[in-house]
Amino acid sequence: GVKVGKGEIKSSEIGLGATIKKGVEKVEDSHLGGNTHLGTILLFVPLASASGKTLTEKSSMDLELVREDFDLMMRSTTCEDSLEVLDAIQIALDIGEGLEKDESSWLGSADKFADLSVGNLNTREILSEENISLYEWMDVSSGWDGIARELTSKMEASFEVGYPALKKNFEKYGDINMAVVQTFLTILSEYPDTFIARKVGLEETTNIVQAVNIGMKKAQEVSKKAKSILKVGGITTKEGRERIYKLDEYLQKSEGKLNPGTTADLTAASLNIALLNGLKY
Repeated sequence: GVKVGKGEIKSSEIGLGATIKKGVEKVEDSHLGGNTHLGTILLFVPLASASGKTLTEKSSMDLELVREDFDLMMRSTTCEDSLEVLDAIQIALDIGEGLEKDESSWLGSADKFADLSVGNLNTREILSEENISLYEWMDVSSGWDGIARELTSKMEASFEVGYPALKKNFEKYGDINMAVVQTFLTILSEYPDTFIARKVGLEETTNIVQAVNIGMKKAQEVSKKAKSILKVGGITTKEGRERIYKLDEYLQKSEGKLNPGTTADLTAASLNIALLNGLKY
């Protein structure tokens, strides 16, 4: 991003996909907990590049300009970025032996580009033959995947909902943990988690679009629970904390099926934006 800001390279030459893949490989080598940072890495890498460009050109972290540069970074991606991200997703999901049906459809399929699910052996060939950029791939997937939507909407949820909630709650309570929990609940209340929808729906169909439509009802139920917790103060009140623990118990009973993983990634992105904007705690 700094090199783009200095005019030394073009934004299409950054290699976002290669950096995302490298990040996933580093996580894979660092612990045995499996895929825990894929969505976060997908969001953080273009955000870091955009921030480098903005800071170099303007000598300040103007968040509106960061959003515009984020959009530029994504729209400048190439087919090579798509292929690198395909590798990254397959590494994170350990596609190969023991492939689960929900993993094979992680980014689903669309008529526009035939079948682009990450478990399809033809996906690499399709991406190459059609010269599909990472932005185009994510744009097609944005209708059913929250991370893809974030990557093609200038990080709408993080910048317009998550970051303001984090800033407001930290300024009000002066406690970063409290602010992060409130931010998580706020995002979850406004954006039904597509990871939940996908997990639930893929138990009934392997078609990702139909699966998310099926599972969205359950995701919306979870969002309503989060909204009801916020109405009684969230983590800042005794009643709110009691409801949070009940929600946690409810989600854990599903053995991962109701894990709001996309919300966690969006919360992390919101926190990153706050740190870039000078948050100290």
